Amino acid sequence: MEVSPVDVKVARNLNTNKNIWNTAKKFKLYYLLILPGFIYFLIFKYIPLFGVIVAFKDISPFQGIKDILTGPWVGLKHFRTFFESYYFWQILGNTLLISLYKFIFSFPAPIILALLMNEISNVKYKKVVQTVSYLPHFISLVVVAGLLTNILSTRGGLLNVIIGLFGAEPIFFLGESQYFRGVLVVSDIWKTVGWGTIIYLAAITGIDPGLYESAKIDGAGRFKQTLHITLPGIASIISIMAIMRMGTILDAGFQQVLTLYSPAVYDVADIIDTYVYRSGIEKMQYSFSTAVGLFKSVIALILVLLSNILAKKMGQEGIW
Repeated sequence: MEVSPVDVKVARNLNTNKNIWNTAKKFKLYYLLILPGFIYFLIFKYIPLFGVIVAFKDISPFQGIKDILTGPWVGLKHFRTFFESYYFWQILGNTLLISLYKFIFSFPAPIILALLMNEISNVKYKKVVQTVSYLPHFISLVVVAGLLTNILSTRGGLLNVIIGLFGAEPIFFLGESQYFRGVLVVSDIWKTVGWGTIIYLAAITGIDPGLYESAKIDGAGRFKQTLHITLPGIASIISIMAIMRMGTILDAGFQQVLTLYSPAVYDVADIIDTYVYRSGIEKMQYSFSTAVGLFKSVIALILVLLSNILAKKMGQEGIW
């Protein structure tokens, strides 16, 4: 009896489905572990994608979901309004500059700290250093903003008291354009450097200890071991983290900027997210703010794709 290609395809599909079901039954506990994460991303990441259509409509904030479905289409009106606005180049430039500064200074900081921690031979001292460096990660950005405001205050702030000891005038760090971006970068490093070392320390522990022993026999010191063994050993992790960082390069630290900036420094501190916040929440321009947010997301996606391609061309592992 001759078997048709259709029957063969159906049989293969049945076997595939059966194998998938058997695998799911065998590892059901593992699937249960990922279920909360799956539900989280489904509810908070994928279902809200429906709201993207708001960017192409004129939505009234008082009509609810009905207006989202039945509201008039306006095409790219809100995108054109944003691109032609007086603030477009200013907030885009601020966003890119702040993100660039953080990428240049904040991104290498955890790598350098992880390499330094790896050289600490005293286990107890190493644990103390790790704990102290991790703590800022768990402090709310609102609390960090309060601490910075007190430390940098012109009236009794610790830093200005020290400056005053040298006979200089107090500096309004949070109210002068030339200092504000520096405050953002330094505070970002302080808050994130310790937590960022975790993944790099984990990658370093995965390097074959025999490589270090061979390097010692060849007469290589600690610096050369770090340069020729440790860094190449974690290069793939660094490239992956760099790609992921590129996806957030247009974020520029929304909460940090929002809790620290003021109208006096809008010219150097106003970024896309704070502009969306003021337009969408304060002025209730929901369609316009959604269009601006969608523009940022599309640019972020393009940057991730390009950085992934670039990483592969440089011989490193990409995200996919």
